[in-house]
Amino acid sequence: METSHKRKLIWRLAKNDFKKRYAGSYMGALWALAQPLVTVGMYYIVFGRIFPDQRQSGDVPFVLFLTAGLVPWFFFTEALTYGTNALLDYNYLVKKVVFDVNVLPLIKVIAAVFIHAFFALVLVVLGCVYDCPPGIYTLQLVYYSFCLFMLVLGMCYLTSGVVVFFRDLTQIIVILLQLGMWATPIMWDMDALKSETVRNLLRINPLVYIIRGYRDAIYGGVWFNGSLAYTLYFWAVTALVFLAGRVLFKRLRPHFADVL
Repeated sequence: METSHKRKLIWRLAKNDFKKRYAGSYMGALWALAQPLVTVGMYYIVFGRIFPDQRQSGDVPFVLFLTAGLVPWFFFTEALTYGTNALLDYNYLVKKVVFDVNVLPLIKVIAAVFIHAFFALVLVVLGCVYDCPPGIYTLQLVYYSFCLFMLVLGMCYLTSGVVVFFRDLTQIIVILLQLGMWATPIMWDMDALKSETVRNLLRINPLVYIIRGYRDAIYGGVWFNGSLAYTLYFWAVTALVFLAGRVLFKRLRPHFADVL
């Protein structure tokens, strides 16, 4: 398959994938915006208004702090959830000998980018509302979005291949995402922890690098988390995840059509 034709096919399938998720509903793609907005509003009301003493955001307005953490998390969860089921959703394409199944996880992740781009824009506008207008550091949103894209794509190659043979993986991922929501510094400030050891352990999670990066891009005024070593660590982990995902996907690929 020619490269240009392949790119067009991926783009077309990604757009169709996004549209068909909400086909038949009156609000259509607006439902993709409703759930994240309701989630941000709920957490803001609970931690920003009802229990303000429980929040941790330093001197930053809590709603801005919260949204900067939730925007990348929403993209991660949606891309991983849908990407894991890529082969199951497109099983009719997997059974076609001439179709390149390698693009299916990629299609799901690209489809998740559409909504993420909207919420990234909302985040920038919210920064303007709270006296954090766009500047040179805001350009980092593109970089950190790319970081997140590559990380979750590698994970999707890994999980989408395994779930064909182990369907329970989908439910396991749902549970792990629920735990990860609280284990990742999205609604709380990691710098507020007193133990340096605990903070270092939390930094093992590559999502910490990305979420801190989004916050730095909007209001932190710091390049690449202020640490080249941490940047290198993130890319080392991402490269390892991506390589493991591609290798496993390639080894399992000959058996996909038989199982599906």
